[in-house]
Amino acid sequence: MHIAVVGLSHRTAPVEIREKLSIPEQSMEVSLKTLKNNEQVLEVSILSTCNRLEIYTLIREQELGVSAINDFLGTHSGLAQSELTPHLFTYHQEEAVEHLMRVAGGLDSLVLGEGQILSQVKKMVRLGQENQSMGPILNRLLTQAVSTGKRVRSETNLGTGAVSISSAAVELAQLKLGQSLGKDQLISLESEKVAVVGAGRMSRLLLQHLQAKGCSELVLLNRTLKRAELLSADFSELRVDCRLLSELDDCLSNCSLVFTSTAAEDPIIDASRLNKLSRQNLLRLIDIGVPRNIAADAAGVDGVESHDVDDLQEVVSRNQEARQQIALEAEGLLKEERRLFLEWWDSLEAVPTINKLRASLEAIRAEELQKALSRMGPDFSARERKVVEALSKGIINKILHAPVTQLRAPQPRPDRQDALRVVENLFDLNPPQQDE
Repeated sequence: MHIAVVGLSHRTAPVEIREKLSIPEQSMEVSLKTLKNNEQVLEVSILSTCNRLEIYTLIREQELGVSAINDFLGTHSGLAQSELTPHLFTYHQEEAVEHLMRVAGGLDSLVLGEGQILSQVKKMVRLGQENQSMGPILNRLLTQAVSTGKRVRSETNLGTGAVSISSAAVELAQLKLGQSLGKDQLISLESEKVAVVGAGRMSRLLLQHLQAKGCSELVLLNRTLKRAELLSADFSELRVDCRLLSELDDCLSNCSLVFTSTAAEDPIIDASRLNKLSRQNLLRLIDIGVPRNIAADAAGVDGVESHDVDDLQEVVSRNQEARQQIALEAEGLLKEERRLFLEWWDSLEAVPTINKLRASLEAIRAEELQKALSRMGPDFSARERKVVEALSKGIINKILHAPVTQLRAPQPRPDRQDALRVVENLFDLNPPQQDE
C-alpha cells in the first residue's frame, strides 16, 4: 500500500486551469465513486477549494495508481494530459504526509496562516466519511491533519490576525483605490458604492472586512432573497440592501466596487453584459470565485477594472514577510505530527506477524484447554470451566504483551523487519508450502 497525493494549487496553476479542475460538493460523491471503482485506488478523499484541487489516496502500486488519478483529472477537466501535467504535483509517502500537514496548518496557503483552509480540510474528511471512500489509513491521516491545524493555531501566533482570501480581496480594493489617487497605500472604502454577489461563507467574510475598512452600506445580491437577508441580519452596523441576482445589471450600472463569490459554474458577468450597460464612472470588479464568476474578457471593457483571485498576490506579498518568522514556529509542530503518523504507519508492518503469532498461540491454548477439560470429567462445573478458560486466555495475553509492544514501538524500519523475521522463525509462523 502506498500513500500519494496528486493535485495542483495556486503555486502551480493559474486560475483558468484551476477552475477546470474544481469539484463542487454536489459532484463530490460521483467523483469519489469513480476513483474508488479503480482497482488501484484503495482509499480516496478530495480537497477542492478556490486555490487547490488535491486528491489524497491509498493506492496499490505507485505508478499505476498515480496514472489512474491523472486519467481521472484529465477526463474531469477536459484537458489533454499535455496541458494538465505541467501544472500537477505528486507527493508520495512521507512527502505526502508532510504536504497535508502544511496545508491543514495554513502554511501552504496563498494567505499564510489563513483559517478557512482548516474548515475545508474538515469538510474533506466529512465528505470522505459520508461517501465511505476512506478506510482506516486515510481516516487516521486526515483526522490527524485536522488536529495538527488546530495545534498550529492554538500553540503559535500564526493564526493571530491572519488575513483570509476575503480580507485580501478587500485590501486589494483599497490598494487599487489608493493607486488610482496616486498613493501607494490602502484607502478607506467609505466613499465607494459597494455590492457583494453571493451569500455564502466567503461573502460573510467579505462583509466583516468591508465593515472594518470603512464601508457603511452595500448591496447584497443572491439567487434567493431569504439567504441574503439571513446573512445581513448578522451585521447590524451595516446598512445592507438585499436584492435578487436578477437585479445585477442595475448594481453593475450604479456601483463602483463589486465583489463576486458564488457557486456558479459559469461566469455571471462578461464583456457582453457589461457593454450593454450605461456607466459614468469606473467599475472595479473583484472576483474570488473558482470557477470564476467574471469572464476574462470583462477586463477589456472600457471603464471596467477586473481582478481575480490570482491578483491577490499583490496584497499578500505586502503582509507575507512579517508572518514568515511566525511560520517557523509552526514548522516544528508539523514535523512532530508527521513523525507521529509515520511511526503509526510503520507499526502497521508488524500487524500480519502479530496476528499470526496470536493465532498460533490461540490454537495451542484451545487445544491444551480441551485436553485438560476432557480429563476433568463430568464433575467439573460450567462455572469452573469458564474460570479455567479465562485463566488460559489471560496467560496468553500476558505472554503476548511484551513482544507485541516491542514490535509496534517506534524504531528504524530495518530493525523492525529484523525483529519480525526473528519472531516468525522462532514460532515457525511461515511453514513451507506443501506440494500439491
